[in-house]
Parts: sequence; structure tokens; C-alpha cells
Amino acid sequence: MSIPLPDPPANNPVFGSTKREILLILKREGLSDLQTLAERLRISKMAVHKHAQELEERGLIERLPVRGTTGRPRLALRLAPTATSLFPRAYAGVTCAALAYIEEKLGRKAVEEALRRRQAETLTTYRGEVKAETLAERVHQLAGLRDREGYMAEDHQAGPAKFEILEHNCPILAVAENYWEACTVENELFRKVLNANVETTHRVVAGGNVCRFLVTPKRRAPE
Repeated sequence: MSIPLPDPPANNPVFGSTKREILLILKREGLSDLQTLAERLRISKMAVHKHAQELEERGLIERLPVRGTTGRPRLALRLAPTATSLFPRAYAGVTCAALAYIEEKLGRKAVEEALRRRQAETLTTYRGEVKAETLAERVHQLAGLRDREGYMAEDHQAGPAKFEILEHNCPILAVAENYWEACTVENELFRKVLNANVETTHRVVAGGNVCRFLVTPKRRAPE
């Protein structure tokens, strides 16, 4: 499931469909090489190389050598830091400024209270859309909802009665970098919506390429 990047000016060649797909693949996977991209996009390696050169010249991707177990290092591509501005960011600047003002006037605890108040509003909306009978279906509904909100989310079965939600984009990254409480509140939101246990195993704000939420059913209390 993919999300659209912001619409650029009509004369901006960076955002043609192929370049757009290259950026999205690198956003989701972190690293990729020319051959893999060519296979994924079903075009020639030379065509990918041309697109990659143009994206590199605009400072959106960068190359780096990756050493395998044998042979020479292969050349891989990844998004450059400047490319993060292409993906949805949920008014991060305004939110950070508002939370900083709350912290200055009322203290850090008030920031958490503000985030929880926002969580309560979001919870009502989410529960209106995530209401399937089975946990697997609820996980799928939540991932679809988050994907539409710009988190580039997808869900998978991770084992017997175990599921995962992967979010490849973090629109609230700037908020989470300054206020770790945002991640805690988000985890609590997932638990309430899914009525399940949710463990955050990977976080973009901690340097990961993805936010990963491991979802398992609640244990029944002994009778």
C-alpha cells in the first residue's frame, strides 16, 4: 500500500512516477541497489541509474558501499536526510511550538496531559473505524487507517496469534524527538483501539528505519 507524495510544480521532473516509486521504496526499505530497484520497477538497470543520478544531484538520495559476506562491496542507495521533507509530517513545527509553550508555562507533566487529551479525541475516531470481531481484522483496519494518515503503514502475521504493524514514515518524528511521551501515548492508543497487548519493538526516533508494533491477544485472567 503506497501513499502519494505532495504534488510538485508541473515542470519539476523529480516527481515523475518512476522517481516517486524509487523514493517510496527507499523510504520503506532503507537501502536498495540498482539491480533490485530495476527488478522491482520492471525497467532496465541503466534506466534506474539515470533516475538515481538525477535524484542524487537534487540531494534526495545518496550512495554508500555495503559489504556483504563475500566479494566486493556493493553500491547501495538510501534517502538523504533532506528527502524527509517530501513525506507527510503532521504539522510538526506547529505542534512542537505549542508543546514547548505548554512546557514553559505549565511544566513537563502538562505536556503529557495535553498529549493524552489529544489521544482521547483520536481514540473516538479510531474506534469508529476499527471495530472488527477478530484481532487480525482489527490490526488490518488500524494499519489501513494509519496508512491513510501518512504513516506508510502495513500489517503482517508475525506468528501464531501474533501480528505486526510496520510504519515506514513518522509524521510526528519532530515531536517524538523532543517529547518521548508521544511514543508512549501512541502505544497506549493502539492497545485501547485493538483491545490487545502492543509492544513497540523498533522506533524511527531511536534510529530505526521503521516503527514496529508487535500485537498479541490479551491473556485471560484465571477464573
